[in-house]
This record gives sequence, structure tokens and C-alpha cells, in this order.
Amino acid sequence: MPIEIALMIEGQNGLTWPRWQRLAQAAEDLGFVGLYRSDHFTNATPPEKESLELWVSLTWLASHTKRIEFGPLVSPVSFRHPALTARMAAAVDDLSGGRLQLGLGAGWQEREHTMFGFDLLPVQERFHRFAEGLEVVTRLLCSETPITWIGEYYQLRDAILLPRPRRLGGPPIVIGGNGEKRTLPLTARYADEWNAVFVPPDRFAQLNAKLDELLATAGRPRAAVRRSLMTGSVFGRDDAEVERVLAGRDRATLRARGVLVGTAGEVIEQIHAFAAVGVERLMVQWLDVDDLDRLEAFATQVLPHVG
Repeated sequence: MPIEIALMIEGQNGLTWPRWQRLAQAAEDLGFVGLYRSDHFTNATPPEKESLELWVSLTWLASHTKRIEFGPLVSPVSFRHPALTARMAAAVDDLSGGRLQLGLGAGWQEREHTMFGFDLLPVQERFHRFAEGLEVVTRLLCSETPITWIGEYYQLRDAILLPRPRRLGGPPIVIGGNGEKRTLPLTARYADEWNAVFVPPDRFAQLNAKLDELLATAGRPRAAVRRSLMTGSVFGRDDAEVERVLAGRDRATLRARGVLVGTAGEVIEQIHAFAAVGVERLMVQWLDVDDLDRLEAFATQVLPHVG
């Protein structure tokens, strides 16, 4: 079963304009299907590193690439009013010719919310706000007429997005996470794509089956929601390079979390295992944003054998 391979970059982990521009060109040239990035102000622990604001970077990407899909994995509603997010997403998607995937989340990292004055909220309230944010984004992207909708956290009164998104319904909504209690039910209701995070194939299969059940209950076909996975990578051109990138970490422990570990043959085998349990798109987290030689080796040695 074929599987698509995209790149995922941590936007708060030293991402600068030169690095972002080089990575975008590499993703286009090397055959990756997409380029995704996190939406964080900083990492969960020090030290502080350079970061690029999400929507500014995606706007540049929309007009400086031609082929790859892209988007946030994921953008917390705690950072921006969902009406603003919907407005920006529709514009960036149009600018790109319909290549944006709109990843949305509730938010989780306490440190950045405290540093910059955003209200994270306790978990139950946080997901209530997230559900309302999804409702606002969905209604604004889909409705051809003005909307009035009153929630606890957000209110719309005769609101409409103009111009209307060129894509009917706007860019696809991606919801990321593994939670069976909150995340998967919201995915079944609102999402066009579910993005699991750092799980091995057997756990992905369990969550995938749960999502199928929830979709059936919601009256949506299974095919309405694409299944993807974001996971880490420890790739090397030979065993010595794998060991260098591991930096003392244990291979078995990482693989148990779903991380791709090894040389090309080993990584290909792991990707095939994910494809066998229903992963349609794999977002490979690439932490060393300056190591484009190793990234090119990954593309040339792995991509032709999994697509």
C-alpha cells in the first residue's frame, strides 16, 4: 500500500528565514509531498532559539513554492481568534492555489502561554474552547451567507468571509493528537484529516479503528477523513551516522514510540509497517534544519521505495 512522505519542522527550534527558504526549496526539489511546521513561540524547556511566526512563514511559502502541500501541525486556538485564523487560512490557501492544510489544536505548552500572556485554560475548558473554535472556523469557511452563532468563548453576528475561499469549504481541516476522549470525537465531527503523533503501528491501528467507529456514529463515511502520522526520525546513511544522530538514545525505545530509526532499509521497513495499518501520509520530523545533505540522502534512498 503506497504512503506519502512529507517533512515536518519545529518552527520554534532555530527556524530562521534562510533555513526556512532552504527547506522549502529542498522539499520541492527532493520529492516530498509536503512541508509542515509547528506553531510555537518557544520550546517547552530552555534555551530560547530563533522562531518564525507561523502565518507569516506560510504566506511566504504559498507564493514561493508551486507543488508541495503545507500547513501548521498544529495551530492552537489559544494564540489567535478563530475568525482571524479562518480569514488568514482562506487567503493563504487561495494564494497557494489550494495547497494549505489547516491544522488546528487546543494548545498544550504551558511555558509559552505563560511567557507571552496567553490563557491556556484547564484541560476541560481548553477543549471546550477548541470545539467552539472549530465551529467558528468551519462555519466561516463553509457558509455562503452571513452567520450568527453565539458560544461561551466566541460569538459571530452576521459574519461572513469575503472574498469566499476558492476551494469549496476552504482548506481541509487537520486535527492532531491521540486522545480517545476528546481529540478523536472532535476529529470525527469536524476534520478532513486526522494526524496521529508519535505512536507505533499497533497503537495507530487501535486509534484508527476507534476513529472509524466514531465516524460511523457521526454518519460520515470512513473516506471522509484522511489518516496521517507525525513522527520523529533518526536516519543515517550508514550505521555510524545513525549512532551519531542517536547521540546515546536507545533504538528500541525510540521505535516503540513510532520513531523511524536506522539506515534506509530499516526506515523503509518501518514505513511499510505504518502503511499496512492505514497511514496514508507520514510527516517526518526533521530536527536538524541545517543538515540538508542527510535530508537529500533520505529522499533519494527512501522515497522511491515507499510511494
